[in-house]
Amino acid sequence: MGLFSFLKSAGAKLLGNKAAENDVKVEAPAPGAAMEALKEAAEKNKAAALVAQVVSHGIPVENLDIVVDDETATVYGQVESTSLKEKVILIVGNTEGIASVDDRISVVNDEPEATFYTVQKGDSLSKIAKEQYGDMMKYPVIFEANKPMLTSPDLIYPGQVLRIPAL
Repeated sequence: MGLFSFLKSAGAKLLGNKAAENDVKVEAPAPGAAMEALKEAAEKNKAAALVAQVVSHGIPVENLDIVVDDETATVYGQVESTSLKEKVILIVGNTEGIASVDDRISVVNDEPEATFYTVQKGDSLSKIAKEQYGDMMKYPVIFEANKPMLTSPDLIYPGQVLRIPAL
């Protein structure tokens, strides 16, 4: 459990723009209580979109719940393995507009945690494998560890956070 940091400007554009998040067009600033209600509604919409994203990747999470507070998503639930927990954290964190993920997920069968790596400009999975494992041909290990979030070893982008499992 812990707090994981991400680049809020990188990632899937799942949450859309501010007007779309709120589903409300405001002409003039609303009074305090109304503005707070709009913010709360926008955060609930973000949370629902994040839950849908986790579900769409087929990651089995019992009692999945996500609460968004500004740029922080707190994720609750239970998974079978540490690798599934890490995938949920990455799905949520690699979403534009989310700067940190507070992990409150419990794990049934604990296993060693992977390290996280933030992709830099010019990186490839083989380059990352060379840096992390000393062997560029180990890139399939990283690719497999990041499925289903990655659909191709060539489709990574700067700012994306990847799981780097221990060998």
